[in-house]
Amino acid sequence: MKFIYGAHHKKQVVAIILENEPEKALDLTSAASALNVDFPSNLLEAIGLGDRFVQSVEDIRRQLREQDKTGNYTVDVESLELLAPIPRPAKNIFCVGKNYLDHALELGTEADVPEVPMIFSKAPTTVIGPEQPIIIPTKVSTDIDYEGELAVVIGKKGKGITREEAYDYVFGYTLINDITARDLQSKHKQFLLGKSLDTSCPMGPALVHKSAVADPHDLHIITYVNGEIRQSSSTAKMIFSIPELIKVLSKGMTLEPGDIIATGTPAGVGKGFNPPKYLKADDVVVVEVKTIGALSNPVRNDV
Repeated sequence: MKFIYGAHHKKQVVAIILENEPEKALDLTSAASALNVDFPSNLLEAIGLGDRFVQSVEDIRRQLREQDKTGNYTVDVESLELLAPIPRPAKNIFCVGKNYLDHALELGTEADVPEVPMIFSKAPTTVIGPEQPIIIPTKVSTDIDYEGELAVVIGKKGKGITREEAYDYVFGYTLINDITARDLQSKHKQFLLGKSLDTSCPMGPALVHKSAVADPHDLHIITYVNGEIRQSSSTAKMIFSIPELIKVLSKGMTLEPGDIIATGTPAGVGKGFNPPKYLKADDVVVVEVKTIGALSNPVRNDV
């Protein structure tokens, strides 16, 4: 199941991409209302329902097929103004630094390759959706960089989760672009400010249920800037796997439904070039994983 969240005729709806017609989606919110079925108002609420939400979606689709009304609630994806799957995370976004060997080396030396996961945060106010502009705050930073990443969305509350149990706590996967102000990152000797400027976390375009991803460590992730491939790698190259990250994060901290883990970025970031290739106004950045889709955002100056 590939879920999207967006506005249709000025009404926010949860929808599911049709497997055989990926350019179309089923408006679950409107269908549920017509069928008098209780249904969450957004995907964050949906994730909190866990398996009950998935079952509810299956029941809605079954009823529409039986009544031959599926077409009544089918819309063109292009007609939706897509929002981030989780426009305002309940907590921060957990991020993993230098989780691909080639990325760690492009920014440093073998001494900079982490021996344990490097965890930092992005503020929840950073999130924007597909096609929304990444704003360069020119009076604050000009060294704005991109980092395409696979993100894991937690689906069940847990603490002290083992590697073997980890996927039981996953709801699904989306994409984020971990926009980074490199100058602030260097100046302040930590990551929070450089990672938490407004608009610095594009997310989407879809939230794909884990049942539709055979192996999250067998995905090809690509980042384009103005059509030029900057990053191209496989999630198989992560230093620390998704189960290991969930284990580490949950050791002394409770993970909750809707928590987001950005799993790190491969080589090819702007800072890794000589001279650096930072983002500038009128650029367009696209992060793509075929199973999830393409997350595209234009870049604009704030003045």
